[in-house]
Amino acid sequence: MTTKTALKITKISNSRLTEVNLDDPGFGRVFSDHMLEVEYSDGYWKEAEIKPFGSIDVTPALNTLHYAQSVFEGMKAYYIDEETINLFRPEQNYERMARSCERMCIPVLDKETFMEGLTELIKLDHKWVPKKDGNTLYIRPLACAFDPVISASIAENYRFFIMTSPVGAYYNKAVRLTSSQKYVRAAKGGVGFAKASGNYAASFYPAKKAQENGFDQVLWLDAKEHKYVEEVGTMNIFFVIDGVLVTPELSGTILPGITRDSILQLADYWDMPFEERRLTIDEVMKAGREGVLDEVFGAGTAAVISPVKEVHHDGESVTFDTDSRGPIGQKLYDTLTGIQQGRIDDPFGWAHPVKVG
Repeated sequence: MTTKTALKITKISNSRLTEVNLDDPGFGRVFSDHMLEVEYSDGYWKEAEIKPFGSIDVTPALNTLHYAQSVFEGMKAYYIDEETINLFRPEQNYERMARSCERMCIPVLDKETFMEGLTELIKLDHKWVPKKDGNTLYIRPLACAFDPVISASIAENYRFFIMTSPVGAYYNKAVRLTSSQKYVRAAKGGVGFAKASGNYAASFYPAKKAQENGFDQVLWLDAKEHKYVEEVGTMNIFFVIDGVLVTPELSGTILPGITRDSILQLADYWDMPFEERRLTIDEVMKAGREGVLDEVFGAGTAAVISPVKEVHHDGESVTFDTDSRGPIGQKLYDTLTGIQQGRIDDPFGWAHPVKVG
């Protein structure tokens, strides 16, 4: 049920902003003064409230802790000037979260409440948006089951939150990737397309094993044949093969990234050759051996455009001599961040300005 809720605002008495170094905030460890919370019970969402950020009182029998009926989103806010903060395609995040909620049997909060709550939260905490280039305010919407019952069944009560956190760069170096032929991220008919919490928990062990072997992340292959490239644990993946930008097609097992979609729209806008298709890891390695694998990079809200230093598969590696982005990755990075930060024209209308001054 998506009945429109009211919005109540309760402000914090004293800001914690003076205790935080916005030039070096880390990632996801510091949180802004306020958060949005909405309760769902008796079949509908209640009054939405922006309130001081803080702990919530839960029982260890909370069903979402046991059965992971929860989904989340990742967004960012960008400092433009003292009067304007930009969001980037927030409606797309809402739509993706709605699809994730539907898949996980979580009632969908109405779009108007989502957007109004997000906007008012940014207005209230806009001074938490870092001004340093490359730093942003990370935004984390979360919807989760809230029954104090240990029962493997669809919950009756839910909570929706939006919290914000000033952050620096997620990756500060080129990453090394290795495939896994033993573990899988998602299978057909599963929840790979959803931003479901359990997807990430299940990926931690393979990622840990990869890191023990000197790699940063797993390059996931398909669950059936272990031959088709899908995505990386924290981002979508792109290859430039003989001048053509290639990314795996969406098939229900890959997260439909907002940054991914933006890249494909930019490639089309620039008349850059690109392909969304099934791509085998053998093709990637062959392109590397033949010297036509020009660039590899990951893309996501947190990662933005992250260069890949190495792709490893079945004992063989393709490496790049530079730790920097290649020319296509750099052009995409400059354009995306330029639009997000209001430095260049936005022909797509992606920037969503929030007036705070």
